[in-house]
Amino acid sequence: MKKILGIDEAGRGAVVGPLVIAGAMFYEKDIPKLKALEVRDSKELTPKKREYLENEIKRLALDFVVIRISANKIDELRETRNLNRIEMDYMADIIKTLRPDVAIIDSPEVNTEKIKNEILGKLKDLEVEIIAENYADKKYPVVSAASILAKVVRDRAIKSLEERLGEEIGVGYPSDERTIKFLKRVLDKYKGYPEFVRKSWTTSQRLKGEKSQKNLSNFLVKSKSGDEEKEGK
Repeated sequence: MKKILGIDEAGRGAVVGPLVIAGAMFYEKDIPKLKALEVRDSKELTPKKREYLENEIKRLALDFVVIRISANKIDELRETRNLNRIEMDYMADIIKTLRPDVAIIDSPEVNTEKIKNEILGKLKDLEVEIIAENYADKKYPVVSAASILAKVVRDRAIKSLEERLGEEIGVGYPSDERTIKFLKRVLDKYKGYPEFVRKSWTTSQRLKGEKSQKNLSNFLVKSKSGDEEKEGK
């Protein structure tokens, strides 16, 4: 009986919160049950439906793994490798842990053959078939299942952060205006970025640069108006 593993992530491009990578493994005979549950790409489901399916997926799965990588950890890892390499390292760890016969991956790059070969190179003597495809979460129910597990954990992390801070964050992506407003408030409050913001992201660096420029402009205006304090004779 073949063991089929699906791997997907949530929060890859986010500037706030963790990157979550999940693996969900099933016996091949149980995959039609995922279809019967109407498991599909997490982005196509409501939050309520994802919450329901999370429990059903865990019940049906032979095994599963969900990994949360914090914003701080991502910044640290990006000092030595890019985000694709970070993802592949964790994907390989999931495959080593669950030891499937087939692992189907939602590829982080267009060059899927390259991704497949790089992951195989990390698995040493483990005998496993790797299928790496773009949009695999839309095509393979096992990858859709992994995408749901990852998305639910990511959403909970953002909700927990909102409750702790008493702030609206939005979805945590640069494209969300609520997230941009949140980052600006964070900069004003903390005079920098706390641990839940990805400081290596272009968006966070740009906003910080804009704030520095604004502060400098305010200082220059005050200086010209003679409001600054002077030292010396």
